[in-house]
Amino acid sequence: MKNQYINQITEDFNFSHSALFKHLTPSEVERISLDKTINTYKKGLCIYRQNSRITGCYIVLDGILKVYKTGIDGKEQIIRFAKPYDIIGFRSVLNGDLACTTAKTLEDSKLCYISQESLYYLVKNNGNFAFELLQLACRELGEANEYITDIAQKTVRERLAEVLVHLKQEFGIDKENILQILLTREELANIVGTATESVIRLLSEFKNDNLIEIEGRKIKILNFNGLIKVANLN
Repeated sequence: MKNQYINQITEDFNFSHSALFKHLTPSEVERISLDKTINTYKKGLCIYRQNSRITGCYIVLDGILKVYKTGIDGKEQIIRFAKPYDIIGFRSVLNGDLACTTAKTLEDSKLCYISQESLYYLVKNNGNFAFELLQLACRELGEANEYITDIAQKTVRERLAEVLVHLKQEFGIDKENILQILLTREELANIVGTATESVIRLLSEFKNDNLIEIEGRKIKILNFNGLIKVANLN
């Protein structure tokens, strides 16, 4: 694992900045602080792999990760992105199953690792923490159900427009209206659930319709309401 780290970070993780960990008591903060490990990972590295045994969860402190499943044909299906103060890997830790997804850094990222034992301790001893974690699991399940519905009922064009809407809402845009997440065409296709060629063609159509501008992996949002309309989100 050493070659995955840029360097080991020693500063503390401010638990009050996390909606999930803000309910911890001083003694629980002390316990987790002694147990946690914070490291910085280079871009493009796997934090854990699908079907592997993981012994703890990760809180993203800096950077962006993609969380995806790999099908029998080797094709990736991106489930979600993890950004600062998101937690990943907790469901596999809690239910004792092998990891159902792979998590990989999209950029240099700083992560806080919390062991299985500490996660169990918080769930068993802090009702507010357990409730927040349950709500998070329910939100993720709801998003998965929504995605299944979209795959069944929406066209690829509608799904791509919806992905762009969600990326703007989740990661924001800069002063030039450029999405603050850089994805390859293949990664966009792996979110939408289609071929890379289809995404390339549809992005060109969106550009011709003056919905977006494209420069490499940068996507500039020109008509957000237009994307909402295409996605049938009204």
